[in-house]
Amino acid sequence: MNHEFSVNSPFLYAVTAIILILVMAQATFFLVRAWRQARKLGIDTSKLKSVVKSSAIFTIVPAFSILIGVIALSKKLGIPLPWLRLSVVGAITYETPAAAAAASALGTSIGDTSTLLTASQFTTIAWVMTLGIMASVILPPIIGRGLLNGVGTLEKRDKRWGEILMSALFMGMISAFLGMIFGKVNMGLEGWIPVFVMLASMVIMLLCAVLMKKFKLKWIEDYALPISMIGAMALSIPITNAVNAAIG
Repeated sequence: MNHEFSVNSPFLYAVTAIILILVMAQATFFLVRAWRQARKLGIDTSKLKSVVKSSAIFTIVPAFSILIGVIALSKKLGIPLPWLRLSVVGAITYETPAAAAAASALGTSIGDTSTLLTASQFTTIAWVMTLGIMASVILPPIIGRGLLNGVGTLEKRDKRWGEILMSALFMGMISAFLGMIFGKVNMGLEGWIPVFVMLASMVIMLLCAVLMKKFKLKWIEDYALPISMIGAMALSIPITNAVNAAIG
């Protein structure tokens, strides 16, 4: 008997739940071991509770941006796959571009919710997202120490060039994402929508920085990313409407 493929299949939910339960069990195991070791070292219980509380807050707040990524991808990929990817090893800055690139190669897009993915399309997108991120899992234990030692040696010889190298690496990473934003500007005013949304996000982030510096609001530092993301997503609607109205 043939069954129509669904990106929200109960089977996918079950597989995702099993993996997440294992990950949570591992985290709980190390949390308990760390707590017991801290008590053996004579660290006060009240101090441990304070550390756990502050760590939980600093973990939950950035998770809002991850939740946004799950919601954005779930329209096309369903909930299980984005939930799994962004909960375990993925990152919103990688998963969304990888999924979008794979979908585009298959003749569809992440924003196209009018057509459903076939099983082969879904599998292809999942493989692209998975294989692409595997390098970040496999390579660090192999080349991580060598890279750190190399950077450390360079900084000892010339601290200025060490800072330049790290800045260049960071800018190179950012440039890879900027290609997606500016990739359609040659298509006319409509192609500038991602650029306008990015600029809106930048303005919101700058406002957060100004508020944090001027009013000494340290807590904004932890909320700045989700605030800028949510704000830019909200502003993307009037921006898109304004551009469409201008096009006529």
